Parts: sequence; structure tokens; C-alpha cells
Amino acid sequence: MRTITIKPKAITHNLNQVKQRAPQSKVLAMVKSNAYGHGVAAVLPALQQADGIGVATLTEALEARKLGWNKTIGLVEGAFTADEWQQAIDHEISCVIHHGPQLEWALQNIPPTGSATRVAWLKYNTGMNRLGFNAEGVLSAAQRLHEAGYQLILATHFANADDHDHPLNAMQIQRFSDVLSTLQSTISPDIKGSLCNSAGIVNFPEHHYDWVRPGIILYGSSPVTDQSAQELNLQAAMDFSAQIIALQTVSANDAIGYGSRWQAKQDTRTALVSVGYGDGYPRVVTGDAYVTVIDADSTQHYRCPVIGRVAMDMIVIDISNAPESLALDSKVVLWGDAPRVDEVAGHAGTISYELLCRLSIRPNRVLA
Repeated sequence: MRTITIKPKAITHNLNQVKQRAPQSKVLAMVKSNAYGHGVAAVLPALQQADGIGVATLTEALEARKLGWNKTIGLVEGAFTADEWQQAIDHEISCVIHHGPQLEWALQNIPPTGSATRVAWLKYNTGMNRLGFNAEGVLSAAQRLHEAGYQLILATHFANADDHDHPLNAMQIQRFSDVLSTLQSTISPDIKGSLCNSAGIVNFPEHHYDWVRPGIILYGSSPVTDQSAQELNLQAAMDFSAQIIALQTVSANDAIGYGSRWQAKQDTRTALVSVGYGDGYPRVVTGDAYVTVIDADSTQHYRCPVIGRVAMDMIVIDISNAPESLALDSKVVLWGDAPRVDEVAGHAGTISYELLCRLSIRPNRVLA
């Protein structure tokens, strides 16, 4: 059986790590893309100590409201249409405003006094060059929104926060700091700031400002290049596992799987595992990829390499270091405590975000 086990206690633990790192900041916990593949319904109860949640689409925001989340919801790409802006007002959703049309919708349709939508996250493009006004545009937009009665949070997004020493980081920090200071001195001292994503929370503790926006760190994956999840005291929030469905010995010189790319150098004991890229395990893992096999009879753990090409529904693993008595239905951990999803992503030439978000609906989902 293919199983994705979500561990809410791990998510709460990871949130507490964020709060310890940024004790003076409010926390907007990112739950976009179905909580990075973990399931919004499963994750929201674990985030009750967050000050709000962030989502990418109005549909995600409405789902969270339907599930009972009554705190701040930040729509991080803002409303896509004037109709969505009205829906955001109707459901008390706070929006990012990052370009001219959104600004005009906000000025033409002002939410009631006290509405959560009166809090506008004004996006400043400091160097990521995706969303946001330039320095001149953000000053003008802030003035107009303030005069219309909006409470403002100046926000930007790091392009390279995972790499502490990347030169663009210092430039983005300086640009953000300069504009925020200008807004506070010329428009209102009550304007807040939000700069740090997961990597920024770890790498730039002196620049946490009023709101931090943790994402991947909540789910137990390291957001930085020079520290592992274990070194950051993060707990894996997901255990992705399957079962051994067949055992066999491959003769020396025989090949395994599509493309026959793996060839046995000697007689090799192997196991077939009921999981593949149709479930979300990456097809392109290198020869260093491994799984952890937990013997159904003894509960002993064995590190076993993935061999041959990953197929849609199956992978083959080398169980030479496990006893010949290994049980047929033994559990195989694709990622969890070992290997960590960061390791698997590294073997696939990608990042943990992608692996978590692209899991298919086929595995059975349970809560720990």
C-alpha cells in the first residue's frame, strides 16, 4: 500500500522553531498549493499559534475559510479580477497589491471600516523582478492607499535568501529598508514591513520586521543551502511509504528495468516496491538514491539503494544488506525521517518543494 502519513505535531514543532527565531514578529504561515502537498485540512489545526496563513489563489483562501480558519488570510498574489477583489472583501481576506489594476480595484471598491481587507500588503519589487511596484510606484501607491483608509504592510520577496552570501540579498535588504523608512517618515509611522521567507528567517534574523512568512520550513525541509533540516531542529511533517510486493535474485550481468541502465555485477537480492512516478516519486533519481526498509517481522531498519529506472508504478531496490528472511510486506520509506525529502530532491536534481507539491492522489493519506 502506498501511504502518505502527515504529522501535525511535527508542523507545530516547526512553527515553534520559527517563533523562537522571530519572537518579535507575527507569523503568516504559508499553506498554498494544498499546504505544500500536505493537505490544508490536515495542516490548519497544527498552525493555530500562527497569526495568519498565506495562500496563492482565492480558491485556496475560500477553502481555508470553509474549514473554519477565522484569522488573517493573506492572498499573496492578490486578486486576479475586480470580481475576486469583491469576493475578498466579502470573505475578509487581506490581499497583496502588486500592480496598477489591483490598486485601482482597491481604490474604487473600499472595504468597510474594520474589514480585514482594509489591511493591504503592498508589494515592492526589490530585485526578484516578478511581482511588485518599483520604488517610485510603491511610494505613490502607498500614499493613495493610505489616504483611502488602508493599513499598509510593505512586502517584498528574496530571490536568493537560501544562499546567505549572495550579493543581491544585501541590495534587496537595503532597498526595502530605505523605502520602508521613507514610507514611515512621510506617510505614516504605522506602516509595517514583511521581508523574510523561510530562508530569510534563518539567514537574516536582524531583518525580520513585523511579519515573517514561513513556508517550506514548516514542513520540515531546510530552506538554506548550508544547514540541513536536522541541524535546524526541524521535524519531517510527512512520511511517504510503500510496501515490498515481490522478492527476487537477479543474476550477475542481468539488467533491471526500462532502458536496462542498471546491470548486476554479481548475483543480487532485490525487492520490488509498489510505488513510482505515478505516485510522485521522481523518475530521475541518481544512483545514490536510497530508501529505508523496515522489516515487518523484526522492525529492523535497512538502507537500500534504488536500482534501475523508476517506473510509473514500481521501483526496484537492492536488499543485499537485509537478511534473507526479510518479510514480503515490509514497509519502505521513500522519504520521512530517513531519507529526508531534501535528500531525495537532491538525487533528483530538484528541490523538496516540487516533490511535495506534485504528489498524486493515488497514495492513501492518513494522520499520525
